[in-house]
Amino acid sequence: MKFNRKSFLNTHRDAWVEVNLDCIEHNILEFKKYLKKNAKLFAVVKADAYGHGAVMIAPILLASGVDFLGVSSIDEGLQLREAEITAPILVLGAVPVWSFDRAAKNNISISVFSDEHIEACKQTYNKLGIKPKVHVKIDTGMNRIGVRPEDATEFIKKIQDCNFIKLEGIFTHFATAETESYALEQYKKFRNVVDSVDTKGLLIHCCNTSATVCYQDFDYNMARVGIGIYGLQPDLTEGTNQPNLKPAMSLKGRITNIHTAYKDEGVSYCHTFETAKETKIATIPIGYADGVFRGLSNQIYGIINGKKVKQIGNITMDQMMFDITDCEAQEGDIITLIGQDGNEFIKIDEWAKTLNTIHYELTCALRVRLPRVYTR
Repeated sequence: MKFNRKSFLNTHRDAWVEVNLDCIEHNILEFKKYLKKNAKLFAVVKADAYGHGAVMIAPILLASGVDFLGVSSIDEGLQLREAEITAPILVLGAVPVWSFDRAAKNNISISVFSDEHIEACKQTYNKLGIKPKVHVKIDTGMNRIGVRPEDATEFIKKIQDCNFIKLEGIFTHFATAETESYALEQYKKFRNVVDSVDTKGLLIHCCNTSATVCYQDFDYNMARVGIGIYGLQPDLTEGTNQPNLKPAMSLKGRITNIHTAYKDEGVSYCHTFETAKETKIATIPIGYADGVFRGLSNQIYGIINGKKVKQIGNITMDQMMFDITDCEAQEGDIITLIGQDGNEFIKIDEWAKTLNTIHYELTCALRVRLPRVYTR
């Protein structure tokens, strides 16, 4: 075992997620190129910034020119406030009416779309003397949450008539931004509502990462960017050039054991891999409890000292094994599962393709028990 580890890191596990802050800054500047003149930039940091660590990422985003932060729950917003993040925060999801007062006390804006929400705002104001800050969510086709377009004009005007609510914005969300025909249909419904009310001083936002790149003629004064911030490419309309993004996340583990298995021996649970010859095997302490799904077993690679090596055997709860027969390696060396080592690079998109899912489901799945280490 190497006690002077081949790394500048000193985590309490031999496994960690690395986040390159230079990449985050680069991606923010890249999206600023797509914004309409004087439009604000809204950064989505829900799900712990898609697994990148919201508390650590938020100051970098704000320093890079982000104006607003988006979370999925009051708890996520409170976590940022407890970290002394004072920037505007909007809860994009549905907020329980019993927590409206927590939002108001902590200057967290909430999404509203029902008369029950209006009544909860009134009770909050009567209790605290603070006007809840709200954004009206319009459901133009996602069929998740929001007021329907045919009811939205009346609902917005009702809120504007309330002296106990601070209306900050109106927004919607595209279900398939990469499909131009449907995105245009949703946008038309949204604009019909927006054009029917007084929007002076309001934030109007509809474009997510993909739409910000694809539809630069859409009218808005704030764009909401999520996956793109972290360097994950969005699905785009045919013919649209991909933005120049840099993936910020890497996943790495140190070798904790090296041993030799003989020909025709099985590896890991159920022996889903059997050695065809004498094989040198390296183990690292990363498993499905860390968010590397068992379905990836025998299908992914790592990189060690600039050389790709195959993962073998079923991924276990806390560990996985690699065939390093053709590598010069020793215990304590680093295997990169996601990211770059030398000239080799593994994208999390490769895992997503194997599992028939989307890349940011997998970044969100990487558990908090993996230390987050921030680099430049």
